[in-house]
Parts: sequence; structure tokens; C-alpha cells
Amino acid sequence: MPKTDYFRDPAAPQANSLTPVVNVAIRDGQRRLLLIRRSDDGYWALPGGFMDPGERIAAAAVREVKEETGLDIQVTGIVGLYTDPEHVTAYDDGEVHQQCTVCFQAEIVGGETGETAEATTVAYIAEGDLAGLRIHPVMRLRIGHALTENQSPFIG
Repeated sequence: MPKTDYFRDPAAPQANSLTPVVNVAIRDGQRRLLLIRRSDDGYWALPGGFMDPGERIAAAAVREVKEETGLDIQVTGIVGLYTDPEHVTAYDDGEVHQQCTVCFQAEIVGGETGETAEATTVAYIAEGDLAGLRIHPVMRLRIGHALTENQSPFIG
């Protein structure tokens, strides 16, 4: 379903629903961050997506990473909680979501990366290479927090 993301846009529609979402930050032995290039909008992002009814939020993180990357993970911590009402996503069916996102830290326990229906590219990206990538501003915030060592989880 086509969507439009709004961030700090005075012309954005009002949210009419609150949606639980997960993102997952996974770093490799070289401290690079696992990102996907989304197939729906071409943005680079941390793997993640919507939590399903009847699902625990950490289980949603495990499922979404598997669906988007092919990897099996174990959640190890929390990067932050993101609830900015100035970030809404409008869908063509009239739904306008404000996200309540938990961004987790995780480690890989199995699986193999590969292109999926939701990700045209799955790659580990060095911190110095992030500036040149097309990344939504709210995702840049989450990535920045994920790259900061020994920090309490962000609440915002």
C-alpha cells in the first residue's frame, strides 16, 4: 500500500492511529551496522517493521529481521524508544500512523543475508559511509543512537 512519510511538516495530516514498530541495530565484528535498502521507497534503514497482534515486541524484532535480511537474531538490549508526534506516515486507505518504535540491539545467531521482498540490499555499513546514503531523518537519529557506545536508552 503506497505511503507518504511526514516529518516536521506543517502540512502533514493528523495521526488517527498509534502503531507499535520495531527497529533493530546489529553490528558486526568490525563495528559496521547492518542496514537494508527498502524495496518500497529506496531508503536505507535499520531492519524492522510493525508488531503483529498477539506478538511480544521482542519477538516482532526477531521476526522482522528474519523477513527482511534472512538472519536469525537474539535481542540483547534497547537503543531507544521513539514516539515523535511530528513523524507520521499516511497511507492511501486514509490511515495516518504515529509510530511508537522500540529500537533494539541484537546479535546474530544464525541465518544468511540475502535480498528479500522488503529489502533490495542487505549490507554492513561503516559509520564513515553513512553520510552518503539516502536515510530518512528519523532513521538517522536511531542510527546515531545505535552507534553511540555505553549510553542509556533514548526516550523520546
